[in-house]
Amino acid sequence: MTAMLLVGVGLEVLRPWPLKVIVDDVLKGRRLPAGVRWIGLLPGAQSSAGLLAWLAAGTVVLFLAAQGVSIVVAYLRSEVGGRMASDLGADVLDRVQRIPPGRARRATGDLVKRVTQDAGAVRELILSVMLPLLMALVTLGVMLAIMWRLDHGLALLAVGAAIPMAILIKAFARPMADRAYEQQELEGEMLALAEQTLTAIPVVQAFAREEFEDRRFRALSARTVAAYLRAVSSQLQFQVATGLVLACGTAAVMWFGGRRALAAGSGMTVGGLLVLMSYLASLYAPLETLAYLSSGFATASAGGRRVLEALDGAEELPEAPDPRPLQPSRAGGCALTFDHVSFGYQSGIEVLHDVTLEVSPGQMLAVVGPTGAGKSTLVSLVPRLVDPWAGRVLVDGEDVKNARLADVRARVSIVLQEPFLLPLSAAENIAYGRPGAGREEIIAAAVAANADAFIRALPQGYDTVIGERGATLSGGERQRIAIARAILKDAPILILDEPTASLDAETEAAVMGALERLTAGRTTIVIAHRLATVRRASAVVVLESGRIIQFGTHAQLVATPGLYQKLSQLQGLAP
Repeated sequence: MTAMLLVGVGLEVLRPWPLKVIVDDVLKGRRLPAGVRWIGLLPGAQSSAGLLAWLAAGTVVLFLAAQGVSIVVAYLRSEVGGRMASDLGADVLDRVQRIPPGRARRATGDLVKRVTQDAGAVRELILSVMLPLLMALVTLGVMLAIMWRLDHGLALLAVGAAIPMAILIKAFARPMADRAYEQQELEGEMLALAEQTLTAIPVVQAFAREEFEDRRFRALSARTVAAYLRAVSSQLQFQVATGLVLACGTAAVMWFGGRRALAAGSGMTVGGLLVLMSYLASLYAPLETLAYLSSGFATASAGGRRVLEALDGAEELPEAPDPRPLQPSRAGGCALTFDHVSFGYQSGIEVLHDVTLEVSPGQMLAVVGPTGAGKSTLVSLVPRLVDPWAGRVLVDGEDVKNARLADVRARVSIVLQEPFLLPLSAAENIAYGRPGAGREEIIAAAVAANADAFIRALPQGYDTVIGERGATLSGGERQRIAIARAILKDAPILILDEPTASLDAETEAAVMGALERLTAGRTTIVIAHRLATVRRASAVVVLESGRIIQFGTHAQLVATPGLYQKLSQLQGLAP
């Protein structure tokens, strides 16, 4: 690309010379200058009319060559820039999706803008700022050298415009960057608000809050438009000011150059003045480019700043410098140990306090407690969604922080209260945790999860694309697909986070049958508010305010005064 840019500069240098030769030599009947006498050897160039024709044709050839170079450069810039933006967007997404739960600092819609739009800032920075800057400097140097050879005084006069240009760039650069950043921040807030509203449409409609949400969006949109107008206003002021400086510089060169051409014996010909004026335009074009780059740099740097904020805010869980391989899981699950674990999402506020637990291979541990007791936080430590502040989490005796993160998560399947399904086919959703699974394995998992019948009843069966977040399925159907996904993954550790809490009795019975098949031969941790679902558990741990207050079997805890007994009585399960 650099070679093509240099060729373009060379063609720009040659562009005005056919006109100079016509004005100074052909029209006055003079002999052609030594550098272009070869034109007279061309067919028909022996007459003035023939020379005019060839020189006019040369102008067309130079134009077509310059356009061809411009097209090639534009294509290369688009290809390189597109790949840069795509790669950076992928890097930002990769970093953002690794943020531990509870540590996301920004709304989803704002992060989407940073991934899909702001990542293009690197393309703008390289192709619309850095590359034009290099091109402008090269062109400026070449044009200035030629103008210096033509006339020292006029060359110095033309360059004098650079001083006020530099002053304007310094004065306007910071305000333009700040206003562009403000505009893009508000655009990110708009995307976040739109994403939140569209996600909550059932709630918005149920509470008749459409007008309220519309007013909120319109108010934010008005603030965004005002910020955009402020950014445009600063850029327009800058462009008018720089345009005025260049116009004054052009007028000064025209006046002094015209006087030189009129003065006898000055050495300045009309053709030379035309070439000089043409080069002046070519000289001021890169100066103007350098000035306008401040505007482009302001916009690009604002996007780049937002991308860097997203990258800096993506606090990934660290991998061990020399990770140890986890031992192959035995039939019947893995041993789990929580060794004096403490954790919190905000500094100084602990959610779990010195929790110690052991789960033997193949056992089912039920975790019970009021909302906010730390149940979901406890189980999130197993697949390393978060790391404890103190203590250790062990899988078969190995601290999960010392193992490869991918190996740890490969040992764990999770079924949540609200299953997350993607807008993919039913088969692809089931195979999400094991992409290489065959159709027979997918169907077998669906059968085991009591999901095969309703999936086959869908318009395209297993190839039916499910709506976003499973919107086209009932709660029980979504849950059974999630269970089939966990069955197909066949991980030795299973986490069930209130998987039947939102289901009716009939659907719960179908799901529980699938869960019984899923938990067989696996180490299972189940969180449940409905105590009837934990009767099969090998042990029950009761959490309150992040501390273990009771531990034992269902039968033992029901018979022991305490929180579990109270919960049992409220649910009609007291002995």
